[in-house]
Amino acid sequence: MNGLLLTDGYKTGHHQQYPKGTEQVYSNWTPRSNTYAPEGCDKVLSFGQQYVITWLHDYFETNFFSKPKEQVCDEIEEELSMYLGTPYDGTHYRKLHDLGYLPIRVKSLPEGVEVPIRVPMLTVVNTHKEFYWVTNFLETILSTMLWQPMTSASIALLYKRIFKKWVLKTDAENLPFIDFQGHDFSMRGMGGLQSALSSGLGHAAVFLGSDTLPVISGMRKYYNAEGFVIGSVNATEHSVMCAGTKDDEIGTFRCLMNTYPNGILSVVSDTWDLWKVLTSYLPILKEEILGRDGKLVIRPDSGDPVDIICGTSQKMDGSTPQEKGVVELLWETFGGTVNEQGFKVLDSHIGAIYGDSITTERAENICQRLHDKGFASTNVVLGIGSFTYQFKTRDTFGFAMKATSVVVNGERREIFKDPITDDGVKKSAKGLVKVIKEDNEYALVDQVTEEEEKEGELKVIYEDGRFRENVNLQTIRERINNSI
Repeated sequence: MNGLLLTDGYKTGHHQQYPKGTEQVYSNWTPRSNTYAPEGCDKVLSFGQQYVITWLHDYFETNFFSKPKEQVCDEIEEELSMYLGTPYDGTHYRKLHDLGYLPIRVKSLPEGVEVPIRVPMLTVVNTHKEFYWVTNFLETILSTMLWQPMTSASIALLYKRIFKKWVLKTDAENLPFIDFQGHDFSMRGMGGLQSALSSGLGHAAVFLGSDTLPVISGMRKYYNAEGFVIGSVNATEHSVMCAGTKDDEIGTFRCLMNTYPNGILSVVSDTWDLWKVLTSYLPILKEEILGRDGKLVIRPDSGDPVDIICGTSQKMDGSTPQEKGVVELLWETFGGTVNEQGFKVLDSHIGAIYGDSITTERAENICQRLHDKGFASTNVVLGIGSFTYQFKTRDTFGFAMKATSVVVNGERREIFKDPITDDGVKKSAKGLVKVIKEDNEYALVDQVTEEEEKEGELKVIYEDGRFRENVNLQTIRERINNSI
C-alpha cells in the first residue's frame, strides 16, 4: 500500500486549509479519560512508542521514499482524484518525496512508566516549515497503532498488581510466579495480525507467559530483545481430546503423559465431563502423575471461571464436585503442603489453568475465594484472552492526538479545543507542553515557552528520519516491575 494512504480521507485537503503562512503544527498524544477502563486503571502504562515509530519509519521508507517518485505520486493523485471527485494536485507529496524522509520530531515519555490521565505521552512537530501539514497527516496512523499496545499493557499491569497482592498474602516466597500467572491467550480473537501483535507486545512488556508467537519477532525487531522473550508449555486443545474417544479419555491422558514424560503439560479437561476427570480419572492416574518429572496442569474451558476454579461453596464444606471446585478437588487427590503463611499449595506435580472469559474482576474474585478457602493464589494460572484485550477501544482511555500550537508567518499561536457541548473530556492542553516529574509523579505544564518545551521528561526519540534514545525490552520490564 502506498504510504500516503495511511491516513483519513479528510486529511488529504488539510494542507490547503491551514492559514496562509503556516510553518509549524505541534500536537500531543494524551489519554483523556479512564471512564471506560477497568476499575483500578487510574493511570496508563507508557508503552509502544518505539514500536509504532519504527514501524511507521520502515513503512514510509519501503512504500514511499524508496519507490520512484512518479510511480507513488502519480498513483496517489489518480486515486484521490477519483476519491474526491475532482482533480487532485499532489505537489506537496512530490516535495516530500524529494526530501527523502519524514520531517518530524517525536518526543516521548520513557516506556515502562505509568502516566496519569490527561498527561501527554508523546509530542509530534514538523521540522521543516514547508511540511507543516505532515504532523497531523500522521495523526490517524499514530492513533490507530498507539492506543492498543498502551491499553493492553495498562490492563496487563492491573492483572499483575492483583496477582502480586494475593501472592504476598498467601505465598510470598513464590513471588516470581506472577510473571507467568497471567498468560496471553488472545491472538485468535484479536482484530487481525497487527492487532494481535500490538496487544501481545503490551502484554509481554508486563508478563513472560504468552501463546502469541509473533510477539517474539516483534520484541526482537522493535525492542532489541535478546535471549528469552516469552514462554509457554506443551498443551492440548479440544481437537486432540476429541480425536481420542469419550469412552477412553483416561487413555488419552495416559498417552499424553507418555508423550511428554518431563516438564509442564497442560491438558484441556472439560471436553465432556470435567468433574469425572477430577473425581474418577485423576485418582486412577495419581501415581503416574506423581511419578512424572514435571507438572500436569488441568485446564477447564467452560462455565463461570470463579465457580469452576474455586467451587460454588465459599468454604471447605462442599459435598459435590461443583461445590468444591477444581483446586479443592485436586487437593483432595494429590495433597500438597501448607506454607509458612498457612495456605495450601498443591503438590508440585499438579496444577490448574483457566483461560476463558477472564476479566480483572474475575481474577480478583478467584484469588479472593481461594484465599478464603485456605489456598494460595499461586495454585492457578489465568489465561488472558481477547475478552480482555479486544473488548477495548481507543475510548477505553480516551486517547487522542490534538494540535495545541501552530506557527503562522513567524508568530506562535496557542490553540486548543474546549467544546461547550462536551463534559470536559475533550478539552485539550493549550500551546507548547512540558511534562515534569514531582514526587515521582508525572504532571503536565502547558503554555510553556519554546525553551521550556525543550526541558522536562519528554525526550526526543525520532527526528528527521533518525532514531534517538532507543530502549530495550529488559529496561522496560525492569521499570514496570519496579513500579509494582
